[in-house]
Formats: sequence, structure tokens, C-alpha cells
Amino acid sequence: METIRKIVIVGGGTAGWMTAAALSKILGANYAEITLVESDDIGTVGVGEATIPQINIFNRLLGLKEDDFIRQTHGTFKLGIEFVDWARKGHSYFHPFGPYGFDMKGVSFHAFWQKLQTLGVSDSISDYNLQAVAAREGKFMRPVQVENSPLSTIAYAFHFDAGLYAKFLRRFSEGLGAQRIEGRIVSADKNAETGFLEAVVLGDGRRIEGDLFIDCSGFRGLLIGQQMGIDYEDWSKWLPNNRAWAVPTARVHDNQTPYTRSTAREAGWQWRIPLQHRTGNGYVFSNNFIDEQAAMDTLLQNLDAPPLKDPMLVKFQGGHRHKFWEKNVVAIGLSSGFMEPLESTSIHLIQVGIAKLLQMFPDKGFEQADINRYNRLSVLEYEYIRDFLVLHFNQTERDDSEYWRYCRNMELPPRLQEKYDLFRSRGRIFRENEELFNDTSWFAVMVGQGMTWRGYDPVADVMSDEDVKRQLFGIKDAIRKSSDYMPTHEDFIRANCAMEAPVEVMSQLA
Repeated sequence: METIRKIVIVGGGTAGWMTAAALSKILGANYAEITLVESDDIGTVGVGEATIPQINIFNRLLGLKEDDFIRQTHGTFKLGIEFVDWARKGHSYFHPFGPYGFDMKGVSFHAFWQKLQTLGVSDSISDYNLQAVAAREGKFMRPVQVENSPLSTIAYAFHFDAGLYAKFLRRFSEGLGAQRIEGRIVSADKNAETGFLEAVVLGDGRRIEGDLFIDCSGFRGLLIGQQMGIDYEDWSKWLPNNRAWAVPTARVHDNQTPYTRSTAREAGWQWRIPLQHRTGNGYVFSNNFIDEQAAMDTLLQNLDAPPLKDPMLVKFQGGHRHKFWEKNVVAIGLSSGFMEPLESTSIHLIQVGIAKLLQMFPDKGFEQADINRYNRLSVLEYEYIRDFLVLHFNQTERDDSEYWRYCRNMELPPRLQEKYDLFRSRGRIFRENEELFNDTSWFAVMVGQGMTWRGYDPVADVMSDEDVKRQLFGIKDAIRKSSDYMPTHEDFIRANCAMEAPVEVMSQLA
């Protein structure tokens, strides 16, 4: 068995430097030489990132100090996503992190809440989730160890500046021995007999040799697509959006919300991601239903502060490579595929790709069984996320544009149709294998998008009507009091992880 000694990462940005950081931390400089090749002349797509709580696993893997991480990336905290005008115009709901209520008698809390709605009570499922209530009130704190308190189970993620995040991880990686090479890749050398990549060649003629190549080159797919010839699985029929305008705006004072906002528009949706020094905004749309100029105009007309620069257009196609790993090339990040960014899964998919690579890390023999498993699990990960994303677009009352009529009437993936059927029957939701989104997420979006059920899970009748009311009202009260106890999001950041802002940034915050 010959050990991998030279790992070459092609491309920087979020994907490249996350990969470099994780491999440097886990493998160490004594195991393999880790080289990242990127060019300052080639921009990255990152325009501001929203994440999901799984990023905390990655941060713990690296051993990051969270306050330092937030400070250096000008980050804020995220408790979930607010969806505005999705089910219908004038309606909003919240997809929170963390569960609703508590499981009681081994029965899903959702079933008891559904039963409560049949007892003359009409309240919001959001009232039973601390993250949703705290987000509504602009509150945040990290979990504290208080027995039987919602404050002990606070789940959260982050918003941060993608460019600053890449620089932060670059410093981290280089501190562990990773090497960065500046240069533009113009070609690659392959072994004529095996088809394995042997080196990438830079514009000045330098050859960067490697045993394992990781393609983080973004949509271009320099290695996985252009060199290894792996085609793309197009999911446009399910994920029709293929463009995004992105623009930062000046921060609105005292409007640093601890959540991402997604607002449905005529032919897509608009994001709002608050950072400490600015706010990230964008309009994700399909150019089959609105032209680029009209989409840009819509975005600029719906900003809550002046733009700091001209909007940037990003073109993409929903889907993934037929193979994520071919021979000695592994694609991670946008080179492997792109998922509609509605539920902030881009960084998670990078993280999962890295984790699976470490689980099935090869030697120079590159066992095909390992590669096959990596590819199979990667496809499943994408499919599970795709189905959850389709739910948002498909289950809507909106028929005010050609775009929404298309989304309402699209042909569904079979696995998603089965989830619909189960939910409409008794409100039941089952998490498939290790799919990313759990029953809380599915329930939040299904209810939020207006789906209904014929009856609640009959097992909820293990509790009497009065006991259900008493227990649920008690939970709701405990969550409200917990939110009251929490500091504001701004106060928490100010006390723990405020950025060290240069003078020009501070003038924007005044």
C-alpha cells in the first residue's frame, strides 16, 4: 500500500480553503503535502453566505474559537429563515433550527399540536420553537446548561462574508503547513494508460504534480469536467432558477436580524443576509420567465438601504455531476454541482464532500469500491436536498405569474410525492436514512406552505384533550419566557464578537 503524499487542491474560495483547512487539520503536514493553486485574476462566486447548524461540526473539527471566527468574518448569528409571500402574497412563516416543543410519551410533538388545532385552538406552530420566537423578537444567545429549559437546546448557524471566510481559513491552513501557489491553470497532464491525472500546468509553464487532485474550481469544473469528462445531470425541470443578481447594501442600523429572509418574487425569490458591516442581497430567478434587466430592476427596487456596488450576475444550472469522484480527481463545491440556494445548503455540501473523502480516504491504489460508495452517497445527498427544495416552490397558492404556475404544476420526484401522501393522510413525516433535513424542517415548510392533513396521528389520543392543552400551553409559556430572558442579537454581538471595523466601515454603521 502506497500512501498519498501529494494533494493538490485546484481553486480557492470557500470550497478550496475549507478543504485545505480540514485536510491540514486531520492529516497534518507530516502525512501529505497539501498544495492549493488559485489565481487572484479569477474571481469567486461567494457573495455572502448563510449557513445551517451543521457548520458547527466543521468548526469543532478545526478547533476554531467561535468569537474569533465571527469577528474576523464580520459574521452574525442565524436562527432560521423567514419566508415571505411564498404560500401566498401577504403571508409569512419561519423555518427554524431546533425542534418544536418536546416529544411527549414517545409521540411526535407535531401530532399533539395538530390535535390541539381540532380543540378550538388556533395558534402558530412557531410559538412552540424558541429559535422562531427569539428571531421574531431579535434575540440571541448560545445555549446554557439549565435543566429542562429551552435555553439548553438553542440551535444556530451563521451569516458571514464569504471572502473574509476564505481568507480566515487560508490563514488557518497555512498555519498548519498548507502551501498556496498563485497561478492560472492552462492544462493538465494525464497518464496515457490509466487516465489518472499526474499534474496541472500553469500559464508560466510550472507543473504541479500530485497523487490526489481535488477540484474546487467552481462552475468551470476544470478537472472533473474538462479533464475527466464527467457530464452534468440537469435538474432544471425541478429547479428552474438559473440566474442570480447579487448586491451588498449598507447596513441598516439596529436591523441586524438573527435570521435570513427569503421573499418570493414574480419569477424567483430575493435573499437578505445581514452581516456586521453590510447586508447581502440577491434575486435568484429563471431567465425563462423574466429577463435579466427586469430581474435586476426588481432587486434594486426592493432594497432597504443604498447599494454599495453594482449588482453582479451569477449564472448556474441546478443539478450535479454524474460522478463526484473519478479516478484520482474529487470534485467539491460548485465543480460537483449546484443546488438552489434557498435553504443555505452550499457550504453544507462542501462540508459533506470533505467528510466523505476523509471517511474513504484513498491510497495510491484508489479502490473502486470506495469511489463507488462516495459517488452513490453524494448523489443521494443531492436528491434528498432537491426534494426538500422543490416542496417550497411546488406547494403554493400563488398563480399570479407564469413562473408560479409552472412550479405548482411540475412533475414531482417519486420520493417527494410519497412524503406528500403521508403528510396529507395523518401529518406524518419520516426522515429517510441520513437525509439532511429532519421532521422539524419538513413540518415547518409543509405547514408554512399551506399543506393540510385529513387527521392527526391517532396515537396522540394517549393524552386527553385537557392534558394536551395544559402541556402545550405550558411549553409555549416556557418558550416565551426563555426568549424574554435572552439578550438582543446586537447586544450579544457587541459584548462577545464585534468586528474590529476600519474607519470607513464604522462611518457606514453610524
